[in-house]
Parts: sequence; structure tokens; C-alpha cells
Amino acid sequence: MAWKGQYQITKQLSKNIFAMVVYASVVDFCVADLSLPNGPAGYSCKKPSTVTENDFAYSGLVPGNTSNIIKAAVTPAFDAQFPGVNGLGISIARLDLAVDGVVPMHTHPGASEILVVIKGTICAGFISSFDNVIYLKTLNKGDVMVFPQGLLHFQINSGTTIALAYASFGSANPGLQITDFAFFKNNLPTELLAKTSFLDIAQIKKLKAVLGGTN
Repeated sequence: MAWKGQYQITKQLSKNIFAMVVYASVVDFCVADLSLPNGPAGYSCKKPSTVTENDFAYSGLVPGNTSNIIKAAVTPAFDAQFPGVNGLGISIARLDLAVDGVVPMHTHPGASEILVVIKGTICAGFISSFDNVIYLKTLNKGDVMVFPQGLLHFQINSGTTIALAYASFGSANPGLQITDFAFFKNNLPTELLAKTSFLDIAQIKKLKAVLGGTN
């Protein structure tokens, strides 16, 4: 009968839900053991007997030093700084931008990002991966913008005062690759970089000199 089939489905769903609840109650969290190396799945867990309330709170999101070439500072609270987020699929960072400050074009290969502006005005945008469409928006206090995982994006202080924002990520370690640094802050031979980027050699050498690259 139809009702018997429905009963069996309901029974199986109940078992599955019970199993998930039991699993969740067995492992509530996995505070990072920073004495061990980080791997693709994150840090290994500390022994529960060594976990304290301090592992779940963090006071390091203080104003960053913006006296640098980009006039910006990003202060992370990822698993390496904030062990309590390990395994939870979340993290946060503070973004300080002096006037004319910029977070250059970069990607987070491990997570999407959502940015909320606390103070000032920020021009932010990202580029789609297939059609290279630009999505650009000027954000003011209280505005929020999302940056999909792995896509090139940036933030610029487009106002006349300092800007402050917080970025949340869908990973305890979203990863970071800054395009300018990837091109010009290493020892990739200038001739190869010229061929693959279509930039002239003089410009490449100038950027390497500024950012610390060689060859």
C-alpha cells in the first residue's frame, strides 16, 4: 500500500536525521592545534581537555598599519590567528584603508567573501571568470558586497577620509593570492613574464624593483 511506502521513507529519514544529530553532538568543534602543521583540511584538533573559552574569543582585530605602498592593512582572524574557527567554515578580517589606500587585485581560492563597510567610502569590484564582466560598486557606511570564491576582486578607498571594513569568509582559511605580488614579487624570469603578460621588459623590471622581485 502507498501508506506503507510513505512510512518506510519517513522512517529512513528519521534515522538519517538522528544519525546527523548524534554525529554533531560527538564533535562540537575542532579548535586548531597550532603546534602541528596546517593541511588541506585545516589544523588537527587540540585535545578537548586543553580547550578553554579563550580559544573561542579573539582580540586581535585592531587598527592596522597603513604606512606602506598600498596605504592599506588587512588584519586576519583566520585559523592560524583564531584557533576557534578551525573546522567551522568561517573567518573574518579587518580592512583599514588610508586615503587613496587600495587592496590590489587578488583572489581567495578557498572561500567566498562578504564585505561590510563600517566607516568611509570604498570602491569595490570583481571580475567574472568566463566573460570577464566587471561588477563595480561604490560602498558607503553600512553597505555590504559579496565576492564569489576564486574571482579576482579589489577594494579602493574612494573617499576623502579613512575607511574601515570587515570581511567575512566561508572558510577558516580562505587563502590569498595578490596578482601584483604573484607577477612581480618573485624570481620568475622577466623574459617569460613579458611573453606571458604582454608587458614590456622595462615596465616589468620597474615593478619588480618596487615589489622585491628578481630575475
